[in-house]
Amino acid sequence: MADRVTIQDIADELGVSRNTVSKAINNTGILADATREKVLKKAIEMGYKQFSYVNISDFELADSPLTATGKREIALFTSNFIGSSHFASTMLDKFQRELSVLGYSFTMHRLQENEIEQLSLPASYAEERTAGIICIEMFDRNYCAMLCSLDTPVLFVDSPAYCSEEPLKADHLYMDNQSNIHLFVREMVRRGKKKIGFIGDPLHCQSFFERYMGYRNAMYLSGLGCPEDCCITDHKIDLKSSEYAEYRAYLLDKIKKIKKLPDVFICANDFVAMDTLMAFKKLGISVPDDVYLCGFDDSPESRVISPSLTTVHIHSQIMGFSAVHLLLSRIKEPSLNFRTIHTETDLIFRESTGD
Repeated sequence: MADRVTIQDIADELGVSRNTVSKAINNTGILADATREKVLKKAIEMGYKQFSYVNISDFELADSPLTATGKREIALFTSNFIGSSHFASTMLDKFQRELSVLGYSFTMHRLQENEIEQLSLPASYAEERTAGIICIEMFDRNYCAMLCSLDTPVLFVDSPAYCSEEPLKADHLYMDNQSNIHLFVREMVRRGKKKIGFIGDPLHCQSFFERYMGYRNAMYLSGLGCPEDCCITDHKIDLKSSEYAEYRAYLLDKIKKIKKLPDVFICANDFVAMDTLMAFKKLGISVPDDVYLCGFDDSPESRVISPSLTTVHIHSQIMGFSAVHLLLSRIKEPSLNFRTIHTETDLIFRESTGD
């Protein structure tokens, strides 16, 4: 066989078409998961290097420093249920598939309140088998710091809000939380909508904080002030996921007190935007006739509510690939400097802004 492994070499070895191998390696077209995994495993085995979407050759099983120890398990830690509406649902599906190809198993641990308060690891967690930890919806700073003190690589997908605090000693993965907020504000100003408010707690998590700062920076760069009377950003209540009714009542009360509505509200995510929309309907406020509304995440619900929601789309697949790269490269080389990656997002205009 030639020194440089080609797609045709892999196809010949497996007895499949060159097109099938190309689809698997370039992540294009429709291909059964089992076929894709078989092709990628063979490509890794043969030393193929030209993966277009994630450099799998960096993580070859034969080169893994942890193979001999038997640590082939990646643990997910989360404090909330990650349903199909959460951007991380699709991301984790891609993440798990890539791990499987590379010979890693995947376990999920949903932390209980008392475990977080007591800084204790869940009973289901097996430290002796765990090569790395990925954290999603983990915003308790003390618990996150405890995880970082373990002798195990940790990756945070989103994180506690840092503000003036020192970042956690781990790798971080975020979506681009600011660029499309800037684009949205600029477009609203072009349309003559210059009074723009923000709804959401900036201290809930780092992504909310970045979105809020993106809003404030965009307003400043547009020569506009932030109308503080139209920004509902109180860090007033620590709501649990089961207390949505309380948060909606809180929003309703805050919106009632606004003397003159802004032209536009930017919300920290789609679910805050949908809660805001419900409050508007109770108050007889029409979207988009009386006020424009923008969310963030492009959740499935944002497309089917009425009016459909202008939002920012998160590319969950590339987040999954990036998560694999960050965590497994950290496992392979623990002494790397800590890294923070932001993945691309896209602004999508829909009915809630008159589009």
